[in-house]
Amino acid sequence: MSRPWLNFYDDEVPDELVIPPLTLPDLLRNAAKDHPKQTATIFMGARMNYRQLQREVDKLAASLHELGVRKGDRVAIMLPNCPQTIIAYYATVSLGAVAVMTNPLYVERELEFQWGNAGVETVISLNMFWPRIEAVRQKLPLKHVILSAVQDYMPGLKRWLTPFELRRQGKWVKVEYNDIVCSFKTLIKRQRNRPPEVDIFPNDLACLQYTGGTTGLPKGAILTHRNLIASLVQIRRFLLFGHQEGEDIALAIIPFFHVYGMNGMMNLGTYLAATLVLILQPEIKTIVEAIVAERPTFFVGVPALFVALNNYKTFDRIDLTSIKAMFSGAAPLPVEVMETFESRTGVRIAEAYGMTEASSVTHVNPLKGRRKVGSIGVPIIGTDAKIVDVKNPTRELGVGETGELLVKGPQVTQGYWQAAEETASALHDGWLHTGDIAYMDEDGYFYIVDRKKDLILSAGYNVYPREVEEVLYQHPKVLEAAVIGLPDDVRGEKITAYLVLKPGETATAAEIRAFCRERLAPYKQPRSVVFRNELPKALAGKVLRRKLREEALAEMGQK
Repeated sequence: MSRPWLNFYDDEVPDELVIPPLTLPDLLRNAAKDHPKQTATIFMGARMNYRQLQREVDKLAASLHELGVRKGDRVAIMLPNCPQTIIAYYATVSLGAVAVMTNPLYVERELEFQWGNAGVETVISLNMFWPRIEAVRQKLPLKHVILSAVQDYMPGLKRWLTPFELRRQGKWVKVEYNDIVCSFKTLIKRQRNRPPEVDIFPNDLACLQYTGGTTGLPKGAILTHRNLIASLVQIRRFLLFGHQEGEDIALAIIPFFHVYGMNGMMNLGTYLAATLVLILQPEIKTIVEAIVAERPTFFVGVPALFVALNNYKTFDRIDLTSIKAMFSGAAPLPVEVMETFESRTGVRIAEAYGMTEASSVTHVNPLKGRRKVGSIGVPIIGTDAKIVDVKNPTRELGVGETGELLVKGPQVTQGYWQAAEETASALHDGWLHTGDIAYMDEDGYFYIVDRKKDLILSAGYNVYPREVEEVLYQHPKVLEAAVIGLPDDVRGEKITAYLVLKPGETATAAEIRAFCRERLAPYKQPRSVVFRNELPKALAGKVLRRKLREEALAEMGQK
């Protein structure tokens, strides 16, 4: 295993990774035991300490058990970054049940697929999402739906005013509670029993984290307690060495339903007994106000966040001296953006690379020592990486040779839920095929140069062209469709749809985008629609997305 970081970390980072025999519930229990009065969450000004958080988790866990949730059952958690998410997550895993983190932006079709594939029987969400859940409940055997109001954990005045604001915005939803549909807050308030003690082991399944994987439609990456704990230990020892428990304030911007936010922020913050400043809606003004008011010591973001901060009107006057570390991931961080931010703040950004299948991080440019701009850095402690021949994966390539990047480590998934064929394709002897084309230089730093598949990174999310194309093909006027990602300064990549209409048909880009809005989450929707007479194809008839991309880049004056 290449360990170039040993040259500049000296004794601060151990040579080998030691993973403690912890499970996710232990993270919260330890924080509540060792730092009971430490503020755990700050939400819209309301504060909750770790003792209070553990109490809420225990009450919800007891209620879930009374509803019939048992070890191994899948529980969907469809919530934004709010205290309810953390409570629902730890209540679920403390019973040995499996958390299925779900994007609240998903439309009915996407919810039906994910929950149906996972075998979800219990859903925890917000009452404003009830209409979508109710529609899905007609098609899936959901036993229980637990709904919270977004204002449940807000401070007094905001808790009182929020329903009026929701009504004004047309977002208020009236819910009739019954034996199936329960109130989150009521379940906690009326609960007087302790939750059962459940034997949970490190190798037990903790989460099904849905991703496109390296090919095709979304699949549930199987992440065990050990996978997630290993990743936390790696991040702490490699990037947050010197940080003591109970001292950090972390700005929770990245959505918890994303593996990056779920493990790299929510679980990491709990592991450190840190204060999590919860950002309900990641709007730049709200984020800046939180930085000013709470003075975080670290946060993780995506390139679009740093772009927005650089361009914020009063950014130069913001005091960022409290920040000790910052991380960027989910998409490449432009050099100019990085240099501008660092020159203004004096804080070094550690750019990371990872995958859902690897519990978050596999590579990072270290906070100390040499950073190579344009590189994804070096394998994080405990992780091995190599480059192999795309056509012959058994042949490992040498320094400077381009091939597919493979990674191996204790944070890597065991496979995909109920997808043996996809698992066999993606994993070989513990090595995960990332689907990214890369090379390693003589110092052990890795560089991504292309994608083996056509994954689009839009606003920090993975978008697979096939899923968007399937929706486009449902349009009655569309004959052929191809979707690619093109460079975009704000979103990373802009989803661009190329369409050939059926003979005699006419359509507008606005019409196509409106069609997609009803069937795709916002980050999956095409931002640009291009009509053509034909699409480039190979002799076998396959549409050549790469050719479309090359033509578009040439028109944009890029290589």
